[in-house]
Amino acid sequence: MPSPSDAGSTPILEVEGLVKHFPVTQGVLFKREVGRVKAVDGVDLQLGRGETLGVVGESGCGKSTLARLLLAAERPTSGTVRFDGQDIFALPRRELRALRRRIQMVLQDPYSSLNPRMTVGDIVGEPFEIHPEVAPKGERRAKVRELLELVGLDPGHVSRYPHQFSGGQRQRVGIARALALRPEVVVCDEPVSALDVSVQAQVMNLLAELQRELGLSYVFIAHDLAAVRHISDRVAVMYLGKVVELGDETEIYDHPTHPYTQALLSAVPVPDPDAPGWADQIMLEGDPPSPLDPPSGCRLRTRCWMARDVCATEEPELVIRPGSGHPSACHFAAERLITGTG
Repeated sequence: MPSPSDAGSTPILEVEGLVKHFPVTQGVLFKREVGRVKAVDGVDLQLGRGETLGVVGESGCGKSTLARLLLAAERPTSGTVRFDGQDIFALPRRELRALRRRIQMVLQDPYSSLNPRMTVGDIVGEPFEIHPEVAPKGERRAKVRELLELVGLDPGHVSRYPHQFSGGQRQRVGIARALALRPEVVVCDEPVSALDVSVQAQVMNLLAELQRELGLSYVFIAHDLAAVRHISDRVAVMYLGKVVELGDETEIYDHPTHPYTQALLSAVPVPDPDAPGWADQIMLEGDPPSPLDPPSGCRLRTRCWMARDVCATEEPELVIRPGSGHPSACHFAAERLITGTG
């Protein structure tokens, strides 16, 4: 699949210096700001056309906030998101509304993301009410049935309600709704985390098939490293609001250079942990620091087993370092190169 690094390719989505801080206030009548939660704190990413970019990290690392920023559901503290060359936060409201047809979202929980009082047909057809120019009223019912069939559901169930479907079927309804406006980019925010393992594979395979058939580009957000590897061309690893490692799927999973990535991969269950080539599990010390007050320098240093003095004073940049073939935000990335993690 294409990558924005390929010669001649133009990224459909570009994120530059993206920051989102949420103010923390005290007081009832006279609120005063006492701090800021640094949910996203300087993220640079690109998404190529037809590519899947996986974003992985622990809960609270800023993945879902990043997703909302990509859809302009949140406004950033600073930074830009360019869709097809346009800064989405600089667009007038009418143009932003039109652009939202081209970038849609699949939500995490299929049990709470569908209105229980609406039929599946009404749920999938709701985008046509918001963007009536996409489908005239007389064509909408037929288009809804086509969308249901596209995601592997029986079009004859158009009048059923969400509670009459399984979790995997509900997520297929959510995918159909996201595809109603024929988007070019779909942001998938933990789309399989609430599903059984066997159903997860079915939904992942469906997403891959739809990408091939419709030429979609995905931002696939998850904490499940196995799911991200299954579908992603490139992977960005986030920790406390920052991307700490970025590379092709094989680079990240077979040759991780950042200690946080290594620790995440070493915790993935393997069929035979005693087999040659598998790394021992790496344990990070303590709990993740609060995004209200992240550590100085490298944000992982308070948990890192090889932290040195420079880690407390200098924040490492996300760059390619000697001995490493992809960007890593660690002063000693090449020294920590391990293999056999997957």
